[in-house]
Amino acid sequence: MSAKKKSMDDVATSIDEAIRSRHSVRSFLDRPVPRKSIEEILDVARYAPSGTNTQPWQVYVLAGEVKKALSADILADFEANPEREEREFEYYPTDWFEPYLGRRRACGWGLYGSLGIERGQTERMHEQRARNYQFFDAPIGLIITIERRLNIGSWLDLGMFMQNIMLAARGRGLHTCPQAAFANYHSIVRRHLPVPDEEIIVCGMAIGYRNARAPENIWRTDRDPVDGFTRWLGF
Repeated sequence: MSAKKKSMDDVATSIDEAIRSRHSVRSFLDRPVPRKSIEEILDVARYAPSGTNTQPWQVYVLAGEVKKALSADILADFEANPEREEREFEYYPTDWFEPYLGRRRACGWGLYGSLGIERGQTERMHEQRARNYQFFDAPIGLIITIERRLNIGSWLDLGMFMQNIMLAARGRGLHTCPQAAFANYHSIVRRHLPVPDEEIIVCGMAIGYRNARAPENIWRTDRDPVDGFTRWLGF
């Protein structure tokens, strides 16, 4: 095998491993992540494709007291209004249907089951939901936005950019958790961050080192097999 072929095989293996090992981490270690690492991740992520190179993304990186203050303010509101739905966009379907309803339920009960939370234990479920707004104790939190005049194609581009962030983080031994929950508190986020009215707050994202002993990080979601979502034509 030539050195070039071996090198390309190594790259493919590394990319595959980054994709397969990425999962939503919900418990992070108390271990700092330097700003330089985040700068490197974002420097790689910006090479995501976008229609006519529009690059429709904005990122606010939070750490230290700024992150703590935002979390505290949102948590206080969450305790007073746990069912708040204040997103500026629709993420999920209004009426759930199969197979998506079944997958959603399996995800929710799988997570709660890993934590020993049983049906009817609403207080424990509430406590787990609240951890979202602490970025699951990650040292770094991102708030990701998009210009509200842009259309659905730009949202697809934003998704590819976010995926690049998560994979670049894996390449540096870090883990992530994308968090749509922050969109429910966009008015509070705006009080803490200089987000102009022209931008929609899409989500947050936690970045840090995974707590490998946390049961919620050992549990994994299932994935549909390739033949479940693929139609082969002309082969």
